[in-house]
Amino acid sequence: MDGTHDAFAEHVASLLKRLQPGYDVEMIGPRELIVNGRRLDLENLFRMVNHEPERGPEIVEHYLDQLFAGDAAQLGTVALDFARPRIMPRIQPESIFQHLSREMVAHIPFVNGTVIVFVIDLPQMTVSITTEQMIRWRLTAEELDEIARENLDGYAPELEVQLVESKEGGRAILLSEQDGYDAARLLLSDLFKRLAPSLGSNFYVALPARDMFLALSPSPDLFVKRLQDRVRHDFRRLPYPITSDLFIVTRDGVAGTREYREEAA
Repeated sequence: MDGTHDAFAEHVASLLKRLQPGYDVEMIGPRELIVNGRRLDLENLFRMVNHEPERGPEIVEHYLDQLFAGDAAQLGTVALDFARPRIMPRIQPESIFQHLSREMVAHIPFVNGTVIVFVIDLPQMTVSITTEQMIRWRLTAEELDEIARENLDGYAPELEVQLVESKEGGRAILLSEQDGYDAARLLLSDLFKRLAPSLGSNFYVALPARDMFLALSPSPDLFVKRLQDRVRHDFRRLPYPITSDLFIVTRDGVAGTREYREEAA
């Protein structure tokens, strides 16, 4: 089995069409499919196959059998009591709605041309939450957001961060748990309290992709420009891209630099 991202997703998509000929399957990214209107994240499956490449076809087939058999196929009707502790947030670019119906996806608008979507986090997969599920649970998008952020706060409370001091005098903090929620940690309730002592009263956060989180001091300008160039490069090359714009984190919350540029234009 070819281990490249695109070839891997193509293989999974073709196998799924063979196993479930009635399903509507579309590949939208290097490790993402849309199956019957729902996002399916292949990240965990890709890692499983990379760990034992000689068993790749067997692992993929077993995974898909499990995913679309019995209880797993009923995730659309799962009870809120089961889902509540497993609901997590993800920050996505608004461009996801080129592939997904905005009306079908439970989400709230965010800044920098992004939205916050919600997933049910299960051991072998994450499945996006639909508007239909949210209505069935009698929740608003704001209540779903509150549950997701609370779960994020408790997901990995002891985060490992790496502090780097640059030659220009700026400071950066890299967070890399590689658990699918690195970028989402911009939404942590105590993010400002955790990072401000090292970065200053207000600071920037870059989220070029889902598995990247870089916080940086707002000065000196040369340092910020150099890191912005790197963020643009990462945004173009990494899977699950989010935005090349910086977020501003203050004591009062998170703002977007894109909005400031648009106002100034």
